[in-house]
Amino acid sequence: MSNTAMTTSATSTGSRVDSTSRFDGTSTVSSVAAGTTQIADGVVAKVAGIAARQVPGVHSIGGGASRAVGALRSAVGQQDHGQGVKVEVGETQAAADLSIVVDYPMSVQQVANDVRQAVSDAITQLVGLEVVEINIEVSDIFIAGQDDDSDDEGDSQRVR
Repeated sequence: MSNTAMTTSATSTGSRVDSTSRFDGTSTVSSVAAGTTQIADGVVAKVAGIAARQVPGVHSIGGGASRAVGALRSAVGQQDHGQGVKVEVGETQAAADLSIVVDYPMSVQQVANDVRQAVSDAITQLVGLEVVEINIEVSDIFIAGQDDDSDDEGDSQRVR
């Protein structure tokens, strides 16, 4: 995976700034300052992950293995917003692959379409890249009351 580089041409004078300093607090930076911006793939993945998690009907992001690793990270106080998201980033374009778990009884197709739209909008608006493709894998359906934690609660309710 590559990093994105947005480059503006700069003049080569040996120094990046002029020798005149201003101490009056005003800025002389033009709106077209030269330089480069590199956006790491992880940044785009985090933006996509955060946007996907905000869509109603998305229970979680990632397949079984990545959710297990995410649970371990949460236990130690860290959260990986890019979990379950793979991105490919070019100079001006990005593509993303997401694995999601949908809440039952939400429409799987509608949730997938909403995730695709939210992720595309977020990458375009926040990162400034054109989104060429977003692939979504629905890896599971979450049914409330049938997760692993509810089994422990059921055992504790039988013994009083």
